[in-house]
Amino acid sequence: MWIEQPPMLYRSLYPGSLWRIGDEEQRKTIYLTFDDGPIPEVTPWVLELLDRYGIKATFFCVGDNVRKYPHLYRQLLEKGHKTGNHTFNHVQGWKSHTAFLLENTAKAAELIDSKLFRPPHGHMRVAQNIALQKAGYSVVMWDVVTRDYSRYMSPQQVLDNVKRYTRDGSVIVFHDSLKAEKRMKYALPRAIEWLLEEGYSFALVPG
Repeated sequence: MWIEQPPMLYRSLYPGSLWRIGDEEQRKTIYLTFDDGPIPEVTPWVLELLDRYGIKATFFCVGDNVRKYPHLYRQLLEKGHKTGNHTFNHVQGWKSHTAFLLENTAKAAELIDSKLFRPPHGHMRVAQNIALQKAGYSVVMWDVVTRDYSRYMSPQQVLDNVKRYTRDGSVIVFHDSLKAEKRMKYALPRAIEWLLEEGYSFALVPG
């Protein structure tokens, strides 16, 4: 459970970061997000599915993927979705010096016009969270990570994570990546149907 829905102790390590969004005027609202794209093998499928339901989502993009597939990045924006920075090389904060993480994030920012940031793997040092916010970024974590990336999870278990942990204001993480493709393609449409049946609406991450 601590992975799928991080406990308050873990959240407290990153003050000022966004995990769950409360809005008195928007009850039963969730925030659908995708990490690691855009890539031609997966992202267009996600966009087609979201179009079918009229849902807008927030995509945390890897800068090198944006460099390789600029047409997909433009498509995200043209369709009304929001983008965020996921570093240029999918840099894991815990394994990197703060200066390097900031440099790699700045390199991605040359291609990704957004002040939203999510650390790859959901990991970073406490000092990195502070430095990113000082640099003007809104650090967006998660309230529910589906674990669609894990080879130890079945597609049904990924869907079950959404059903078990989603609540009002949840920031939910899927991945438009090759690693997650099979599990995500099973779970995402079924999760959307379930969320709609439960009365949830979808919104973009603010910022």
